[in-house]
Parts: sequence; structure tokens; C-alpha cells
Amino acid sequence: MALSKTRNAVKKLFGKYLLLTNTVTCGGLLAVGDAITQKIEHLGHDSSTFKYDWPRTGRMFTVGLFMGPATHFWYTFLDKMLVGTAGITVLKKICADQAVAAPYFCTTFLVGMSLLEGKGWKVAVGELKEKFLTIYMMDWLIWPPSQFINFYFLPTRFRVVYVCFITLIWDALLSYIKHKDKSHEKQDALKEKDVMKMS
Repeated sequence: MALSKTRNAVKKLFGKYLLLTNTVTCGGLLAVGDAITQKIEHLGHDSSTFKYDWPRTGRMFTVGLFMGPATHFWYTFLDKMLVGTAGITVLKKICADQAVAAPYFCTTFLVGMSLLEGKGWKVAVGELKEKFLTIYMMDWLIWPPSQFINFYFLPTRFRVVYVCFITLIWDALLSYIKHKDKSHEKQDALKEKDVMKMS
């Protein structure tokens, strides 16, 4: 009985409510990726000085919610335009993904995060210019092999969730690149505080 209910719930999540499932999954995994990054950032430091940045994780979640529907519709569109799992078709999908989706999502992430932090467009564009190439190059290292598995083996309804789980590692890297300057500033401030206490 319980197994049947679970099966029906999963069927609905990956059928009738697929858009909602994909959207919430994108937001949730970006938030988890940030949580992992925050923990790693504070390894080797005094745990008493560690204060988890919930607003930062909230911003990551919000950007993920915004990106989720675009991801959902992109893969649906791609499967309709390029049908099948033949090698050449998969290669075309990967090229399309890297040429269209990757730049769009890198830009959306960086600009969206900057705006949610209360920065203006000028600062957001400046950060985009500074960090876009790093993120895009990393994208090429991680996503083409992952997308080969995605396009070659998986049915459409599981694509966004699969991508999101690969994204868990990717999101942790994104969070690190996005926040590394702030993380270093925070560590420097803590060091200065310790020096002042000792003097």
C-alpha cells in the first residue's frame, strides 16, 4: 500500500508536476551546493567564529528557482528539435547546450546573485566580466561528458533532475567562485580581530 502510494507520488512528480519538480530541485540543489561550500570555507578555522550565512543560501535558492523553468523548457525543446540517441544527435545536443544554455545560465547566475545582493546593474555587469570566463571554462570541463550520459542514456522526464544532481558539485564550485572574495575578506577580518585581542 505504502509502496503503491510512493510510486503514484513519484509518477505525479515526474509527470503532471514535472515543471514544479524540476524548478524546486534546481533551487534546492543550488542551496545545498552553497551549504557545502560554506562548510568547506570554514574548515581549519575556529568553529566558534563560524556563522552560517542563511541569506546567502536563500539567494542561491531563489536564483535556482528562477533558472529551473528555463532548464525544464530548454531540455524539452532540445529533445523535440533533435530526436534520438544516435552519436551525431548527442553531439549536436551537447554543442547546442554549450553554445546556448551554458552562457545563458552562467550569466543568469552571476547577474541574478549580484542583484539579489542589492548591487546595481553596473556592479553586476562588472562581476559578470570578471568571473564569466572562469565559470564558462569550468563548464566545458564538467558538462560535455555529463551531458553525453544525459542525452545518450536518459529519458526526457529524468533529464533535469540528473543535471541537477551533477550540478550539486557544480553548484558548490559556482558558490565558491561567486563568494571567494567575500570569504577571504571575512577571514582577514577575523584574523585582525584576533590580533587586536592579543595586543
